[in-house]
Amino acid sequence: MHIEPGILSGAKIAAANLTAIGLAAAQAPQLLKQPQLVLRTLLAALFFSVFMQSFHLPAGASELHFIGAMPIYLTLGFVPTLLGFGLGLLLQGVIFEPADLLHLGVNFLSLAVPLLALHLGLGRRLAAGAATEIRSVLKLDAAYYAGVAIMVGFWLSMGEVATPFAEWMTFAAAYLPVVLIEPVLTVAVVRLLQSQAHRPLVQLCFAVPASR
Repeated sequence: MHIEPGILSGAKIAAANLTAIGLAAAQAPQLLKQPQLVLRTLLAALFFSVFMQSFHLPAGASELHFIGAMPIYLTLGFVPTLLGFGLGLLLQGVIFEPADLLHLGVNFLSLAVPLLALHLGLGRRLAAGAATEIRSVLKLDAAYYAGVAIMVGFWLSMGEVATPFAEWMTFAAAYLPVVLIEPVLTVAVVRLLQSQAHRPLVQLCFAVPASR
């Protein structure tokens, strides 16, 4: 989901950065209202970074990453996941890929906008009671990664140089294995946390979905 340097003009990157700052700033006050979200945001950034660094390879016009979006979203909540994406991308840029800092806002929006759309739509209807159902988590994953692919296509369509449609399709299709594999991991993680939900540390660190 990375956009490579040179594709977008400076003005478009600046606009994306301002939009990203606005989106993050709109959610940041939740950290003051619920201090435990600070810890969960740090955990989201950590898990996201580990997932991202564990598997990534070139795919068409961008890169395929194992993001771990649904395990993070369903066990830590919307605000920690959204802010954790931003913090995780920042830390990865500083530590591993300084060149990615140029497109920090762009890459953040590629992850955050689909997450926001998912949370306002399917997430609220399915997440609360369906975190241990493969079929429901599969729907969440499919919707989310389709959104990521659309966002990458949006940035490519705004590029200074035209990107062949086939390259975007190759990128989008590369996420199909992630959509199929991630629900299994998600359900396993949720069930593990549910089995330990009585522990104070688990209650502090995670927003464990209720058992059905």
